Amino acid sequence: MTTETAVPQDRLKLSEKLGYGVGDMGFNFYWANISAFLLIFYTDVFGISAAAAGTMMLITKIIDAFTDPMMGAIADRTKTRMGKFRPYLLWLALPLAGAGVLTYSTPDLGPGGKLVWAYCTYSLLMLTYTAINIPYSALSGVMTRNSQDRTTLVSFRFIGGFTGGILVTYLTPKLVVLLGQGDEVLGWQLTMGVFGIAAALLFLFTFASTKERIQPVSETNNAVKQDLLDLKNNKPWLVLFSLALIIMITITMRASSGTYYFKYYVMRPELVGEFLSSYMFALALGAASTPLMTKFMDKKPLMMLLMSLAGLFSISLFFVPADQIGLIFAINLAIGFVLGPKSPLAFSMYADTADYNEWRTGRRATAMTFSAATFSQKLGGAIASAVIGWLLALIGYVANTEQSAGSQMGILLMVSVIPGLVAFLAAFVMRFYHLDEKQLLTIQQELDQRKTAHAPSHKTEAAVVGVSE
Repeated sequence: MTTETAVPQDRLKLSEKLGYGVGDMGFNFYWANISAFLLIFYTDVFGISAAAAGTMMLITKIIDAFTDPMMGAIADRTKTRMGKFRPYLLWLALPLAGAGVLTYSTPDLGPGGKLVWAYCTYSLLMLTYTAINIPYSALSGVMTRNSQDRTTLVSFRFIGGFTGGILVTYLTPKLVVLLGQGDEVLGWQLTMGVFGIAAALLFLFTFASTKERIQPVSETNNAVKQDLLDLKNNKPWLVLFSLALIIMITITMRASSGTYYFKYYVMRPELVGEFLSSYMFALALGAASTPLMTKFMDKKPLMMLLMSLAGLFSISLFFVPADQIGLIFAINLAIGFVLGPKSPLAFSMYADTADYNEWRTGRRATAMTFSAATFSQKLGGAIASAVIGWLLALIGYVANTEQSAGSQMGILLMVSVIPGLVAFLAAFVMRFYHLDEKQLLTIQQELDQRKTAHAPSHKTEAAVVGVSE
């Protein structure tokens, strides 16, 4: 059982947790759409080949992923009367909405022109998303030091995120039909416009209801290179970096291939919305259960257990006949529930590694810690999207036609066995994480003592801990 020692002024009100949580609902109006529908939008609506779309998503996401640490460095060095991280929720809400509409637009171009348009608009969307999402993620690391409260806060975030995913996966196919009135191209544009406006309003609410409390003992004046070197030497963070990449391959592969699975293997395309939205509901339920789970089990063994179960359930889906709809949904719900706690656990641990880094080096770079972690997530998502596109091409996938037996088998493997094996790999990697609750309590108490001791003077934290800059 984990221990919890609260710093009274650090404890968060329910309203602030809710305010932070709805922000991720807004982000999932984009992220869930990209994960579940963008690849099939490119292949079945815009008319790009599966291999070209997969390669495009890999290249653009890799480029975008390298901008994450850059954005982290910028956010850490931002100084406004509104804080370091909150202002970005105001500045970039509407530009993100515009980029989303452009990405899901389909101008009448030739094959080469379509691909160029896809590269440019998707890159714009992901760069804008990065510029607002990195500060939002870092915000959770400066709202409270209390470890259990952080887990609860991040659980609220992912409850909001998965709720956004539920709305997106359930409503998107219906909104495309309703708003397009027979024009699928117009339907996608208007649908993304609706989600963009809704997301902007949620970002404004998050800005208004949250507060940045934790300040570093000394401001971040060191070079960006030093921030990256600190992360390279932060062993718990390195484990989480690897873990995020691996788990995102599992999650993205299941989400993206799930649409193909129901359309071409189960042969019930009308159930795609219900299949994906019920999965998101299970993810949200799992995320909501995370604070309860961490009261009885430390984060490391809990993560290992959950990822092992995710692997087991995912592989079992391979053996379920296509006509067993109830069993397919049941297994999918089980996978969602055990994967749900992954995100709040991981992001809570990222905040813990920021504390660990400050305790070890005297330097704190919260946004860099989260941005480099997001880098690994995007890289994992990019790899998964590319692999799906390449595999679809390899198995002979042809859009909007009946698939061959080989193509159906490939789709089945992508939604079951392959992500299951990757989940088992994630459980193995987690064995190397060594930061437990007892050590965290000691670290956070020492940081509070250093801050109190440092307050009257202007010595650098490096002098306090005996580290040369």
